[in-house]
Amino acid sequence: MADIYRPSLRLRPSEQRSILMVGDLIASASAMGGAIYFWYQYSLYKLIESGMTPGRAERLITIEVPFWFYLLPLVWLLLMVESYDPHSAANWKKTLRGIAVAPIVGLLAYSLLFTINLDPNSLPRIAVGAFLVIASILTLGWRAIYIRLYTSSGLMRRVLIIGAGKAGHSLAGIYSKLNPPPFNLMGYIDDDPHKQGKLIQGFRVFGSSEKLLDIIDDMNISDIVVAINGEIKGETFQTILDAQERGLEVTRMPIMYEELTQRVPVEHLESDWVIRSFVDQVRVSGMYELAKRLMDVLGAVFGCLIFAFVFPFVSLAILLESGFPIFYSQTRLGKGGKVFRILKFRTMKQDAEEDGVVKMAEENDPRVTRVGNFLRRTRLDETPQFLSVLRGEISMVGPRAERPELVADFQKRIPFYRARLLVKPGLTGWAQINYGYVANVRETIVKLEYDLYYIKHRTISLDFIIILRTIGTVLRRTGR
Repeated sequence: MADIYRPSLRLRPSEQRSILMVGDLIASASAMGGAIYFWYQYSLYKLIESGMTPGRAERLITIEVPFWFYLLPLVWLLLMVESYDPHSAANWKKTLRGIAVAPIVGLLAYSLLFTINLDPNSLPRIAVGAFLVIASILTLGWRAIYIRLYTSSGLMRRVLIIGAGKAGHSLAGIYSKLNPPPFNLMGYIDDDPHKQGKLIQGFRVFGSSEKLLDIIDDMNISDIVVAINGEIKGETFQTILDAQERGLEVTRMPIMYEELTQRVPVEHLESDWVIRSFVDQVRVSGMYELAKRLMDVLGAVFGCLIFAFVFPFVSLAILLESGFPIFYSQTRLGKGGKVFRILKFRTMKQDAEEDGVVKMAEENDPRVTRVGNFLRRTRLDETPQFLSVLRGEISMVGPRAERPELVADFQKRIPFYRARLLVKPGLTGWAQINYGYVANVRETIVKLEYDLYYIKHRTISLDFIIILRTIGTVLRRTGR
C-alpha cells in the first residue's frame, strides 16, 4: 500500500490576509506601547532639563493618555488597507510603498486635526510621531518575515495542472505574471499525445492522466488543478479521486483563477454557470442587506455634506473654463435592468457626443477638460451621485452603472455580462478600484470578471475595504 502523501502547508488568500492583519495589529499595538514609553521618557527629560532633580521629576511626572490614542493600532490597519492583498504583500516594492504611504497619510490627517482642534494639548505630537515611526519599523520587520516565509520553497505548494488546453493555458499565463509566485507550478498532465513532452507557456506537459500518480510521487506534488472544459473521462476522474485520497488538494480551474486574480473567469465557464453556481452564491442574508443599506444612508449623508461644501468652488471652476452646464445627466441601468438617471459634475466638453454615437470614456480622453481631469482624479465629479445613493437607486459599493445602449451591445458580445444587474450598481466598486476605465471589449471582459467576483463574494467587510481603498485613491488623486 502506498504511503499517504503529506502536502506542504497550504494557506488560502483569506487566511493569508488574516495573518497579515494579525501581524500588523501586533506590530502597531507594540508601537503604541513604545510611543507611550517614549512620551514618558521625553516628558521626564524635559523636567530634568528645566532644573528638576531626576528623583523629584520621576515622582511628579504624569502623562494623561487620551482614549483615542489606544485606537491607533486600528487606525494603522486602516492606513495599511491597500497592503492586504496576499500577492501585493509578497512583493517587496509594493510592501515598501505601502509602508511609506501609511505614515505620510496618517501624519497629514493628524496635522489637519491638530490645526482645527481647539485644545492642542489633547493631541500629543511627540507620541503620535513616535507611534508612526515605530509602527513603520516594526511593520517593515514583520512584513520581511512574511515575505521570507511566503517565498520559502519549503512552504510553497507544488502544483500540477490537469489539462493543457485553453483553460490550463490561461491559468499558466496568469501565474507567469505574478511576482513573487504564490506557489510552484510544475507543469501539465494531458491525454493528447500531440501535447505531451512540449512546452506550453513555458511549462512542460509530462504525460497522460495514466501517469498522474507516478508523476505526483516523483515531483512531490501537493496540489492539482483540474482545467478540463467539458466532460472528464471516467479513468481520469478516478485517477483524480485516487490523488485526493493521498491527501492532495484538488481545485477546479475557476476557483484557482479567482484565488490568483480575484476575478471570475467568464471565458472559461460553462453556459449554465449562472444557474448552477452563481445564482445560489449571490444570495445574501437579510442582515447583510440591512447593514449595507445603513452603510449607504450614512455614507450618502456624509457625501451630501461634501457635495454641498464643494459645489460653489467646482461650479465656479467649470463655468470659468467651459461655461454651462455645470452638471450632466445620463440614463443608466440599475438592479434588474431598472432605468434611472445619474447626475455628475460635467467633466467633458459640451456636446462630447455630438454625432449621437455612444462612446466609452477612455484614459486620457481628449474630450475631458482640465477642470474635469482634476475632478475625475479626485472623484469629486461623483459627489452629486450621493443623492442617488440616498434615494436607493444605487449603493455605495457595487458594479458601475452602465448606459442601456452599452449593456445591450456588451451582452451580445460578452458571456454573462447582464449578470451585473443582479445587484445594485455602486458609486465605487471592486472593478473600479482594481481596473479603472476600459476602452475596448477585451478590457470590458476583465472588468466584468472583477464585478462578478464582487457579486459572488460580497460581504460588509469587503464593502468596507472597497470604501477605504477608494478614499486612498482620492487622497492620492489617482482616480480616472
